Amino acid sequence: MSKTVSQLFDLHGKIALVTGGSRGLGLQIALALGEAGASVVLTSRKSADLETAARHLRQRDIEAIWIAGDAGVGGEVTRVCGEAIDRLGHIDILVNNAGATWGAPAEDYPIEAWDKVMNLNVRSVFLFSQYIAKHSMIPQRSGRILMVASFAAFAGATSGREAVAYNTSKAALVNLTRALAAEWGEFGITANAIAPGWFPSKMSNATLEAIGIDGLIARTPVRRLGDDDDLKGAAVLFASDAGKHITGQVLVVDGGALAVNG
Repeated sequence: MSKTVSQLFDLHGKIALVTGGSRGLGLQIALALGEAGASVVLTSRKSADLETAARHLRQRDIEAIWIAGDAGVGGEVTRVCGEAIDRLGHIDILVNNAGATWGAPAEDYPIEAWDKVMNLNVRSVFLFSQYIAKHSMIPQRSGRILMVASFAAFAGATSGREAVAYNTSKAALVNLTRALAAEWGEFGITANAIAPGWFPSKMSNATLEAIGIDGLIARTPVRRLGDDDDLKGAAVLFASDAGKHITGQVLVVDGGALAVNG
């Protein structure tokens, strides 16, 4: 028997772990999954931010807990994942959203900044995915992995921004998504990525101001930046049974910017 559309998108009974989930795009995705019925585990470095975010979700009748940890430290990734599984039994949905950027011309780019960006944006994503797949998704023969990449993965630069490590890391994330999809599909695990364009956030606001928001909007076909709802539909699609036959894909959510500037 086929399911109704509402049944396909229903996440009741599912448990989602969202990295970098205390604010910005991570919190938007956590909210979307919770609104679709999932219970949510938030993780990031700062306990105070996590508590505020979890309270925000609970006020909307979403079951939410948090576990603080530094995703840039391998041992911390193991601890966070292990604690999440110990407390909730398993993980059905992993959202790899935690990330960092650093701006400098390529010829002067500090190697320490390069390593920091690559460590958080690529290495930690693999470690989270590896642990959750090995200890939860493969044994239960089901799971959804969602990467938060960027439209910067498809361009050498975006609007002149000097972010060689960030752009490179997001391109790596795109192919990591495809590699995991290819290897883990037989276990009922899908791996997909959302590639956002320009969204206001704590990480992007300084860059948006430096580049000029009006100019970016003028070069975007829909004539606006992303808002607090624009990733929700894509996230629930990839996390739910509605997307069970979609894997190894990247959905760009940029208001059409790449269509005219890519």
